[in-house]
Amino acid sequence: MPDSGQDATPFVDALLAYSALDPGRFQVPGHKGGAGADPAMVELIGEAGLRNDIPSVTEGVDIGPEPTPFQQAQLLAAQAWGAARTWFLMNGASQGNHTACLALAHGGNRVVVQRNVHSSIIDGLVLSGMRPTFVAPELDPELGIAHGLTPESLAAGIDATPDAVAAMVVSPTYFGACADVAALAEVAHGRGVPLVVDEAWGAHLHFSPQLPTDALASGADLVTSSTHKIVGSLTQAAMLHLGTGGRIDAAVVDRCVSLVETTSPSGLLTGSLDAARRQAAVHGAELLAETLTAVAATREAIAQIPGLAVLDEAMVGQPGIAGWDPLRLSIDVRETGSTGYRLAKTIFYSHGIDLELYSENVVVAIFGLGEPAVRAGERLVSALREAVGELVAEPGPPQAKLAPPPPWGELVLTPREAFLGPQEVIPFDSAAGRIAAEGLAAYPPGIPNVLPGERLSAETLDYIRESVAHGGYVRGGSDRELKTLRVAR
Repeated sequence: MPDSGQDATPFVDALLAYSALDPGRFQVPGHKGGAGADPAMVELIGEAGLRNDIPSVTEGVDIGPEPTPFQQAQLLAAQAWGAARTWFLMNGASQGNHTACLALAHGGNRVVVQRNVHSSIIDGLVLSGMRPTFVAPELDPELGIAHGLTPESLAAGIDATPDAVAAMVVSPTYFGACADVAALAEVAHGRGVPLVVDEAWGAHLHFSPQLPTDALASGADLVTSSTHKIVGSLTQAAMLHLGTGGRIDAAVVDRCVSLVETTSPSGLLTGSLDAARRQAAVHGAELLAETLTAVAATREAIAQIPGLAVLDEAMVGQPGIAGWDPLRLSIDVRETGSTGYRLAKTIFYSHGIDLELYSENVVVAIFGLGEPAVRAGERLVSALREAVGELVAEPGPPQAKLAPPPPWGELVLTPREAFLGPQEVIPFDSAAGRIAAEGLAAYPPGIPNVLPGERLSAETLDYIRESVAHGGYVRGGSDRELKTLRVAR
């Protein structure tokens, strides 16, 4: 049973109490609680949203007698997720990954990193100056997607980096695969280093026994949690959780959170974290049980659509997969004769369905913790059935299959050395053999194909070019058209 205190929302209550005072607003923001807002802003946000858009350093909200409502909200979040301490993040899980890298840099400059991490961890390496030893995840050659690390591969990476101060891994992946975090933590701790987990996609795992065990409960020492993704805080609102093992100093993390956060955090974002925490802690098990039942029915119906197959728990046991998160409904489209790119575009423009991710072979639909999942699933199934029928009836011109990503290049410079060091801009087609000064990540799914400091290969450049040709786009390059690249000089 959840702790009785979890039914409270101290930060939300403090915002509402402040607004109810109807104070004279002689501070920021300039819209003055909505009185000075453009009608379009009122239409977009609503009068209540503007009224409660309260700045930081407000008496009775985040300053005053301690614990303030803001501190109380973070304490309740730590209790709900089983953390030693929790920080609210206003710049998404990306801020958590930046913080983690900066905090680890207090202990040294070497770190072991899963190679298919989110690009924000690479950005964190640029900020911190750390030199990574990359460990390749398990790759699925048929689906063209990456899974998690195995304990054996992590052990080899740490053993090859005796001065590493931590290991950084990802679980769940973008497609729903969960690594054996408990075994990874055992490997890291047995070698004297903490385990940092990017659990951006797993903020909900802690609240249902029907789901894989969450990273904190598995022994992780610092966990990035993108609360808005599944649990349902406002977009951009996330959390960073400190494990209970005492391997990472909370004071160090605290100063690093402050370094990369705005000095004007949004009360609305913070309040959404407070409210989303209450829903997850008090009602999460019940809501997730309902959602999981609906998702199971949705998966069965999708599996009956000719050409579609659902990735599910049958994949558990493959290298790098110890559990599966069904709220990320991943669909194999290969037997349709078309691609995930075409299916996603068709279902959006013809049927009004917006999918989270699409790749050559797989599309992903996401279900939230508290949404009416039965109705949502029925709408998705109906649209998929019609969209697949349209693709079969009009298959379009033949298109060569996108090859799997080539091996990653040699890391010659640290990401920071390459990103901030002397560089020049050269034609994209002339970049093979040079050292990248910027990262390139083909979206979806956004896993970096090139990192600052890696040597570029002709194969990688061809893959990026082909990804764009197949309907994707690339994040990271300063030239959005990819006619040029920044390389180390």
